[in-house]
Amino acid sequence: MVWSAALIHVRGAEEQCCFSATNLWKFPVAGGSVSSPALGRDGTIYLGSWLGHLIALSPAGTERWRFKTDFEIAASPAIGPDGTVYVGCRDHRFYAVSPNGQKRWAFKTGGWIDASAAIGTNGDLYFGSWDKKFYALNPDGSQRWEFLTAGPVVSSAAIDAQGVIYFGSYDGKFYALNPDGSRRWEFATEGPITASPAIGANGEIYFPSVDGMFHALNPDGTRRWELRTGGITASSPVLGADGTIFVSVNQTHCAIAPDGKFKWQRPFWHAQPDLLGENAAAVLANGQVVFTGGDSFVMTVPGDNAERDWVWNYYLFAASYSSPLVADNGTIYVTSLCPELCALNRPFPLAATPWPMFRGGPQHTGRVNSK
Repeated sequence: MVWSAALIHVRGAEEQCCFSATNLWKFPVAGGSVSSPALGRDGTIYLGSWLGHLIALSPAGTERWRFKTDFEIAASPAIGPDGTVYVGCRDHRFYAVSPNGQKRWAFKTGGWIDASAAIGTNGDLYFGSWDKKFYALNPDGSQRWEFLTAGPVVSSAAIDAQGVIYFGSYDGKFYALNPDGSRRWEFATEGPITASPAIGANGEIYFPSVDGMFHALNPDGTRRWELRTGGITASSPVLGADGTIFVSVNQTHCAIAPDGKFKWQRPFWHAQPDLLGENAAAVLANGQVVFTGGDSFVMTVPGDNAERDWVWNYYLFAASYSSPLVADNGTIYVTSLCPELCALNRPFPLAATPWPMFRGGPQHTGRVNSK
């Protein structure tokens, strides 16, 4: 076990604060990482690094292999049904890597690929690039189609139960595409859309835009409601069991009711200038919500926040710009610019909601109900 500073607070009893070992292990990630870790069906953890490595780790934290690209990896890996690992890179290539670390193929685009791939039920791959295009590939790496927007596409796509693909662009528009690449509808905002959308139980779509607004749309593209948050960050929303939406806004962790009103807003515990909340949260089966952000803390709060209290937190020693991964056994994997990947020993798995964490589930397929 690795010993590290973690401040624990026990709710519902006399306040107890102590330094304790809560992490199972740490793995050094040279250069740090802004890539959110993904989990293979066999428990392998996959992570991109700022030095351009795709790294595979065992559940015990030992390195299984690493695959070298030609530039930084800001995107998060996605795991296909056969265990193939897909990840975009700032060398303009989108890679397919076998479960044993061998390159299967690479697809070249005209710009950085910071968006994570969405994977359809038939294995088709969907992702955007800084070249302003949104791509669809077959599982063998051949191109199916491309869709041109008027701005870079860094918003990672989401796929609903009917196979409709949703994503935003720097052009300020949110797009819905049919599986054949035809435009179903588009929704215009007043600012770039950089976050990944979340999809609710009835097909409703949630996302922020960098004009300070948070949007809820119906599946046909009509507005359900919008909420002015003042946010300029790229935090992607996640959903609780009762439909509550959890998202970070600048230096505040927030809960939004299904009708579009704030339930609560909680400032960063230790805010630092210009270090913002760019990450998605994760909702646990016991109702607690795990946040990470620029304040260098893993912060866990009760979803109802009735006592406006935190349950436990963990200090990462540097800002985090990747979203937490929660395994079926409750282990939480988090990265920071420290640089290292930490495995935290917690007992609660993900909540059974349509979209409980970044990209919808541990394999990062971007499909609704993919947990």
